[in-house]
Amino acid sequence: MPAALVLLASVAVFALGYRYYSRYLADRVYALEPGFVTPAHTYKDGVDFVPTNRHIVFSHHFISVAGAAPIVGPAVAVFWGWGPALAWILLGTVFAAGVHDFGSLVLSVRHKARSIGTLTGEVIGKRSRTLFLVIIFFLLTMVNAVFAVVISNLFVNYPAAVLPVLVEIPLAIAVGQIVYKRRTAALVPSIIALALVYVCIPLGVMFPIDITGFAEAIGTTPHTVWIVLLFLYAFIASRIPVWMLLQPRDYINLHQMMLALVVIFLGVLVGWDTIVAPVVNSDIPAGSPPWFPLLFVTIACGAISGFHSLVSSGTTAKQIDKETDSRMVGYLGAAGEGTLAVCSILACTAGVVAASASPLADWNGLYSDFGSASAGATGNFVEGVGQFANNIGIPLEIGVIFAVVVVVSFAATTMDTGVRLQRYIVQEIAEIVRFRPLARNLTAATLVATLVPLGLALIPGDFAFGTLWQLFGTTNQLTAGLALAVIAVWVTKRGRNPLAILIPLVFLLFMTSWALIVNLISFLRSDDLIDLFLLAPIDFVIFALAVWLIVEAGIALRRAWGRRGLPDTDEEVSGEASDEAAEPTETSETKEK
Repeated sequence: MPAALVLLASVAVFALGYRYYSRYLADRVYALEPGFVTPAHTYKDGVDFVPTNRHIVFSHHFISVAGAAPIVGPAVAVFWGWGPALAWILLGTVFAAGVHDFGSLVLSVRHKARSIGTLTGEVIGKRSRTLFLVIIFFLLTMVNAVFAVVISNLFVNYPAAVLPVLVEIPLAIAVGQIVYKRRTAALVPSIIALALVYVCIPLGVMFPIDITGFAEAIGTTPHTVWIVLLFLYAFIASRIPVWMLLQPRDYINLHQMMLALVVIFLGVLVGWDTIVAPVVNSDIPAGSPPWFPLLFVTIACGAISGFHSLVSSGTTAKQIDKETDSRMVGYLGAAGEGTLAVCSILACTAGVVAASASPLADWNGLYSDFGSASAGATGNFVEGVGQFANNIGIPLEIGVIFAVVVVVSFAATTMDTGVRLQRYIVQEIAEIVRFRPLARNLTAATLVATLVPLGLALIPGDFAFGTLWQLFGTTNQLTAGLALAVIAVWVTKRGRNPLAILIPLVFLLFMTSWALIVNLISFLRSDDLIDLFLLAPIDFVIFALAVWLIVEAGIALRRAWGRRGLPDTDEEVSGEASDEAAEPTETSETKEK
């Protein structure tokens, strides 16, 4: 099968989904109101609540959700065959991710930009709020720890990529100053900044930054040094106003994403490379995990991801200028990530072996077992994109470093947002337990949000990427299920048809629960003490939370059906700023300490 045909068909599916299905959601399910005064205006503070052009908000949201996960998940899942992986990405993006991301954003905007965790308590019940906050804290801890390990591995393995990645930070700060201090459009400064980043790629090849000597001099490893530096950066980036670094870096990375997709598209079309992997892999080694149901948690980001509801209700909702912007930001952001996931499939099934004399044999070597598929996922994507770039005349070495810069930039941006979201959650939990010094101190909350994942990332061996990643998918999908439940209850209360939300909700909870049972049995049968005494108990706890979620959601939906059409007392009056609107909760990041 030519990779180009798969790519073109996938883009057409996403375009149709945005054109028609998102319009149906906007008009008939979420009922967007152009005149609704958004929280970005009501609580404008110049730090987190900032009314922002929808294209810039889209860039922030898209780049925050499109980190390394939509690359790694599909790159692993093609082990079972590219057919099931592609089908889940297409159907999941159009009918699940778009509904979830769009709905989470609208729900938060309608409720003063409160987080999805807080809204769970208001819409479903107080017990569910506590449940959700615990799940979110665990999820964000894993995301930040794993992404730090991924970035450090890429820096160590590809030192030529360090210079262009580091240069992007001061350039983003400069763009932020130009745009927000001088009231200048962001397009030209961002493109100039991106051009300067790419000028540094050949410079990075000539002058790679290898810190091995420095690490050995202080008695540690390069991985450890990079992880510590990454969390130091994340602490600072998550503490300063969003317009200073987060937004301009996201806008630069949006153009980088567009350029990367153009390079991949052109490379696929010009090279006309063939997918050599089987549609369904029927020759997998004995003992390999089954694709059904584990495919649906292995590919989370790229199909549907609970992390997106945290971004939608955490940072994005505070920047929405008009409620109608939510359609483009939420649904199109999900479609964009789905496109990236499709590109990951093609890079790992066609591009990575395109120059090989025996492409099928070499692909079988890369995906000989599930462990090899997992360990080599990011490298396979990078090498595949490098080959696509080589198809259009870019030297292979430069193309590979270009791909590394893209992956690291996206992963680092997700870390920026993830630590900021973790700070919000820490403050909410501190408020619940009435620990006011932490709830009202941004610096202390950010320290907790930074140090916990840092500790996990520094554990020797493969703990972060191996052990934690096994639980990331199920926890992520459980989060998505709870977010969909909250959206379904809210839509039902408003007298709207919740079927578009209930279908992906039921499917997701069923698959997640099944995957948890499969993993639990595997852990209990293992001779590995970590599997038996760490992963098995955690898996059981997550499964118990999933059952609890299903029960709570069912009760809330039944109650909401009886109240359908009645006013939502927590919702702001459409089309005007409510004089009685309460200030954001005391844990709000808007209060400078």
